[in-house]
Amino acid sequence: MFENKKIFILGMARSGYEAAKLLSKYNNKIVLNDMSEKQDEAHLEELKKLGISVILGGHPDEILDSSFDYLIKNPGIKDTHKYIEYAKKHNIKVINEVEMAYHFLPRDVKIIGITGTNGKTTTTTLIYEILKKAGLPVHLAGNMGYPLSSFIGKIKQGDYLVTEISIQQLTNFIDFKTNISVLTNLSEAHIDHVGSYSNYKLIKKRIFNHHDKKDLAIINHEDKDSMEITKDIKSTKIYFSSKNCDTDICLKNNSIYYKDEKIIDTKDIKLVGMHNYENIMCAIGVCKELKVDNQYINEVLETFTGVEHRLEFVRRLKERSFYNDSKATNNKSTMIALSAFNNPIIILMGGLDRGQSFDELYPYMKNVRNVIAFGETKNKIKEFCDKNNINCTIVENLEEATNLAYALSEEEDIILLSPACASWDQYKKFEDRGDEFKKFVNELK
Repeated sequence: MFENKKIFILGMARSGYEAAKLLSKYNNKIVLNDMSEKQDEAHLEELKKLGISVILGGHPDEILDSSFDYLIKNPGIKDTHKYIEYAKKHNIKVINEVEMAYHFLPRDVKIIGITGTNGKTTTTTLIYEILKKAGLPVHLAGNMGYPLSSFIGKIKQGDYLVTEISIQQLTNFIDFKTNISVLTNLSEAHIDHVGSYSNYKLIKKRIFNHHDKKDLAIINHEDKDSMEITKDIKSTKIYFSSKNCDTDICLKNNSIYYKDEKIIDTKDIKLVGMHNYENIMCAIGVCKELKVDNQYINEVLETFTGVEHRLEFVRRLKERSFYNDSKATNNKSTMIALSAFNNPIIILMGGLDRGQSFDELYPYMKNVRNVIAFGETKNKIKEFCDKNNINCTIVENLEEATNLAYALSEEEDIILLSPACASWDQYKKFEDRGDEFKKFVNELK
């Protein structure tokens, strides 16, 4: 399928680099193009030695023509890009790195795919850690970890692949199919990428593509949009709920049950918050269906303290506690973060302006003493706060925001970075934003 072909790769990053290396083994003619000239020199030299044409610093019209068989795009590139539109007009198949790498996997690899608006990373990590603890041959790839292309040759027959799948990746899926799909929840996000919430939901539904009764779907019973879009899928459905114990996995009497079997008391779980209990229910559902013993499930849940950049405890200084929630790139994630604390909060918010409103945050702001707004959305956040009589100060960047939050804080305050915005106005990715916040916090005296 991907042999003796002419292939255009749009966007380098890790996925483009790994895709090019994999495809170079199969006598393909490859052109890799990226707008940025700032790339890893060792990677560029390696690709050059493999005979790959790398064109950086722009998107010249003449480098893409109708002779190409495939265009493999970085997931973050919108379908409105001129190359994508050209490819579709000239019947060049547009896919992404995950879709391409899928075709190189051994046929009986068991694929567990996790998507949703929130909770994907925690759920994915928990499933991976439990399967690893149980001694199963498991790999973590995709939207977190390393590109799937880099695992080809390492993943063997009968292995398990756990992968977080983003809306951007789902957009260009065609043949990719899981054996188990988890849909954590749905709420409005990434509208700038997909155009509308209706379209967002339809794309998320692709996590169940090509399913039949042999395949498993784990679905949030309390999320009406998740329930609505999965009404007609052909998977065997497993439901989880934090409120309704008529479901397969539920929270009852401060314990989590799987099909009437008590798995663990919440007091023994390191993670806190209802949102994390829901993530844990998803992980339990997957692992119990794979016949994992409760011993391994409990060992992980009793020690796992969370994912970096997701309500990550950073430091306690002069009776103030600092938390890094840089992965909160939408309102729903910030609502979850605000709901996790009862102490007074100073929250750092801001980032890329996607045209979003912050009005739905208001019911969750009761413990917020101050908002420090930075980045492209700072004025919009200030307007939201002024309208609702919430103290708000505008600064230019995260360093100023961190220093001001500390200066305004009192003992037992929570100082929380939970931006409710993507990072791309000032940072390449949310991880960079979170790392810088931790650096600034650890420099405080």
